[in-house]
Amino acid sequence: MKKLFTILILLCLTATTTNAEWERKTNLPAIYITTQYGQSISSKTEYIYCTIHYTDEEDVTTQYDEVKIRGRGNSTWNMPKKPYRIKFAEKEKFLGKGYAKTKNWTLIANAADKTMMRNAVTFSMGEFTSLKFNPAYKFVDLILNGEYQGTYMISDHIDVRPHRVNITEQDLPLTEESNITGGYLMEVDGFKEGNCFTTDFYSAPIRIHYPDDEDIVESQNNYIRQYIYQWEKVLHSNTFANVTGGYRSLTDTMSLADWYICTEVSANIDGFYSTYCYKEQDDQHLYFGPLWDYDIAYNNDYRVRSEKGLNSTVNSLMSDIAYSGSKNWVNRMWEDPWFQRFIYKRYTDLLDLGLVEHMHNTIDSLSTLLQASQVLNYEKWGISKRVYHEMILYSSYDQYVADLKNFITDHCAWLKETFANKKPVEPTPPFAPGNYFYHIINKGSGKALEVQGTNVVQYDNIRERTTEDWYIRPVNGYFQLINHENELALNDPTEGEVGPSTNVGTQLNVVEPNEDDARQLWNLVAQGSDGYYNLENVYSEHIANLQGGSSNNNTAILSYTSDSRNGQSNNRLWYIAATNVLPEDFFTSIEKLEPEPEEYALAYNPVTQTLHFGSATPEKLTFSANVFTVNGMRVGSFKANETFSMSSQAAGVYVVTWSVGGRTRSVKFMK
Repeated sequence: MKKLFTILILLCLTATTTNAEWERKTNLPAIYITTQYGQSISSKTEYIYCTIHYTDEEDVTTQYDEVKIRGRGNSTWNMPKKPYRIKFAEKEKFLGKGYAKTKNWTLIANAADKTMMRNAVTFSMGEFTSLKFNPAYKFVDLILNGEYQGTYMISDHIDVRPHRVNITEQDLPLTEESNITGGYLMEVDGFKEGNCFTTDFYSAPIRIHYPDDEDIVESQNNYIRQYIYQWEKVLHSNTFANVTGGYRSLTDTMSLADWYICTEVSANIDGFYSTYCYKEQDDQHLYFGPLWDYDIAYNNDYRVRSEKGLNSTVNSLMSDIAYSGSKNWVNRMWEDPWFQRFIYKRYTDLLDLGLVEHMHNTIDSLSTLLQASQVLNYEKWGISKRVYHEMILYSSYDQYVADLKNFITDHCAWLKETFANKKPVEPTPPFAPGNYFYHIINKGSGKALEVQGTNVVQYDNIRERTTEDWYIRPVNGYFQLINHENELALNDPTEGEVGPSTNVGTQLNVVEPNEDDARQLWNLVAQGSDGYYNLENVYSEHIANLQGGSSNNNTAILSYTSDSRNGQSNNRLWYIAATNVLPEDFFTSIEKLEPEPEEYALAYNPVTQTLHFGSATPEKLTFSANVFTVNGMRVGSFKANETFSMSSQAAGVYVVTWSVGGRTRSVKFMK
């Protein structure tokens, strides 16, 4: 009995061991698949049994028995280097801790992508955004029935479960008490496979992935089809752009924006042909994602040349040239000014957060990881032979990688300009400072206003530099700019007779704050529609100007001519960007801030056509307010304890701004 027990222990230990028979080919893990009786894998629908030996980065081999394998993919299944789907007998954490525990996994060949990383780079881009569910992946070397097959990518199968699309799983079987409002996983599927229906208003083919075809019942089918019908009906309606009753009220707008931006950044011509989306239980919103199937993205599809007449997708929107599916939804949304503004704002936010750098870093990291494996892969498959829709062929792997990086750089720059042109042209609003420090950045050089000693110059825009931080303090309808580092005020020291074009060229400096000194008071004059301002000195009537338009650090900022070029000259245009919240004690060394009234409100009387403040503590109404047209023209100012007549002003929308207690307020009203 003891001998038999020992033998059983040894047999169990062979499931995880180190064995030269299953050694790695490169630095990547190796996956050895041996099919039952050595059968070939010839079907996308019928599984056959196999055994898997997986050797990880530590050269530890794990054996999995009674695994099933079949082909997968649509067009990719017809390629020589084939993709597969594997199904374990029991749920496995095949990618390790922190990833899904499930039976079903994919082996993606990336045969149509010579970098073999377009899918991985896109999944990483999704993680950089707000998208919740991004497929995991790991690169391996695959050996099938003793024959090396190349570099593959183990990845999630898109389904509903923790660490994949982690939405509510519905009861199985359903009961009378079951909540069938979610979750549902769907795909706009151009191939129209599985449980699929076509929408009424935009003819989008919707495949229901979850609940599964074999599990879904009539009540669930009816519910989700009716939900999509109502969602599309609202999108198609004349009131589609309304905030409360339009498509936004039924859509998770952040996932919509990030999914769409990823589709455009990747230039995926099939991005609308296959679009995943989902609905959560007791949630009326439609969510977009996850991202999937990007091997022919990033200018890797010659159909744009043969069918669209383009040499490249670098200067193209997918909403213009991609294949149908969800494209009609997006183009309807592009008719909404809110969508135009939101896509531009979200995209520029992602760029500012380092989207392009993140993608480049991911590419560099993966290129290093795959160097040894790609050599073996292309010894088998060839590096310069066209596969599927590839547009550009090179003779080396590094050339393909460089081409991918260059495309991302050029395309992302083009998208920024294109999204800017699609958003509504709105005038730069009057500047309304908050309780922040600000960096004042020159449009031409991209460098920030800085104090060195008592002189004012430009320097690299660095968030942490307190010499570049300015507190913008309202003073009687103007602004005083106080530097964070030394608590001195921006000043125009021009001497002699002054005027818009007289005695120009003096370098600006900083001095002890004095709100009664007009040399320290500035108008922030809104220019154009891009958020830029002139800094116009009240005393000299001069404009703050970057000397010579230089890009060098320490270039002087001059008191300069004010004329018709104020809105065109980059030297005179400044972008004002909030950096850090103003500390509560910052101003105590200068003066106490005005106390804020406990309860007060601004009112407009349409009968008398007057503005006035009311307060429970009227003695604290000591601040001043400014009145602007909606286009930014100041029409007057008044003390908060007085009234202001609007009788001489034309009918229209006006903005009132005031600052008290270190905070700036603004209110719109209609005369």
